[in-house]
Amino acid sequence: MARKKILILDDEEGMRHMLAIILKKEGYAVEAVADAKKALRRVADDSVGFVLSDIRMPEMDGLQFLAEVKKIRPDVCVLMMSAYGNLDTALEAVKMGAYDYINKPFKPDEIIFTIRKAEERERLHKENVLLKDTIQREFSFENIVAKSTKMLEIFATVKKISEYKTTVLLLGESGTGKELVARALHYNSSRQDKPFITVNCGAIPENLLESELFGHVKGSFTGAHRTKKGLFEEADNGTLFLDEIGELPLLLQVKLLRALQEEEIRRVGDTAAIKVDVRIIAATVKDLAKEVEQGNFREDLFYRLNVLPITLPPLRERKEDVPLLVDHFLKKYTQKLAVSITEVSQEALNLLMDYDWQGNVRELENTIERAVVLSNGPDIKPENLPAHIRETSHSTGIRLQDDEYSIKKMSRIMEEELILKALRKTKGNRTKAAKLLEISHRALLYKIKQFKLEQKLTTLE
Repeated sequence: MARKKILILDDEEGMRHMLAIILKKEGYAVEAVADAKKALRRVADDSVGFVLSDIRMPEMDGLQFLAEVKKIRPDVCVLMMSAYGNLDTALEAVKMGAYDYINKPFKPDEIIFTIRKAEERERLHKENVLLKDTIQREFSFENIVAKSTKMLEIFATVKKISEYKTTVLLLGESGTGKELVARALHYNSSRQDKPFITVNCGAIPENLLESELFGHVKGSFTGAHRTKKGLFEEADNGTLFLDEIGELPLLLQVKLLRALQEEEIRRVGDTAAIKVDVRIIAATVKDLAKEVEQGNFREDLFYRLNVLPITLPPLRERKEDVPLLVDHFLKKYTQKLAVSITEVSQEALNLLMDYDWQGNVRELENTIERAVVLSNGPDIKPENLPAHIRETSHSTGIRLQDDEYSIKKMSRIMEEELILKALRKTKGNRTKAAKLLEISHRALLYKIKQFKLEQKLTTLE
């Protein structure tokens, strides 16, 4: 772990000078100040990792200073020092967030040992967070459940390109698993021990997005009380996943293109460029080629991102994966919720296979979780599934009758079924349904009235 700067706060010049000599000799970057307010301004800088602070000082004592530090930078490790301290003071300091308390006078070895312990604690904490994050998510290819030809081809592609830094563009509908594939690319590469940072370009307000991506320096805009690293710096030597890249404003598209081409960024309000080594994976539900034609997306950025495009198919185009996914999510949620459900009944599975899954894998996962919660027996039955899944499956096929030969009658049945199917797909939106059916909106309203479908449609609206 790279050593961060140590800030010394003590109103005694001799103590500041002595500590600075000891710490610099050990290879630490050191800054020493006598004033608590000045020290707080220094703490706002991300480069400060440790603070050695005296307790007794004029204007603001050490405990007051500690409280202010924890408001500004909760991550900073603070060591308190005093020649007048007692056990109560030490306990109070630790309760307020100090790492340790040292009584003056102390030997040089004592202060070095305490700082080394603090460094080790920080290192172990970061490793523990990374390990937990990795364990909590299942990123290996074996856990991206699929047997369809399309998905197996994608897995082969991901394995082949995961080691390269080349930019990858993931395309596909919402819920198809774009982020899961992005994580697989990262965790199957030599960058797996480095950060994987995700940012949703459509979820952050435009006026904050530049600062979020590239960082800012203190005072660069109203509210910039301290210098802050951006996500590009946080992802250095790792991977940055830009989700919903199609929502990125045009002004930021220019800056992103420069960052990709030059492999350097500039914090908001700064004049100096910072070199970064980041692998970019982008994802979108939009057709970026059309966005380019419409002037909503820069052509040069599109070609820079579209080096290795991967299109994830919707679940309705790989129905053979549904039983595998159902089994996977059933195991996941029976363990998570501690319930004894062993299987999904054949009738319920048939309904799941018949459904269109407009929300893709995410919708299927939510459906299985809901069914596990609602089931009272050893298996999931049709009644444990949402009504729209049961009703859609029952009404999407044409009801042929063995003794019926009238084309006129069967045509009406077919029209009724197609209208219901279109309205279910569009969740009751009649304008969109009319477009799917390739008829006018007025014709659709007439047929709904003619076939007396109003009552059947109440569950869709």
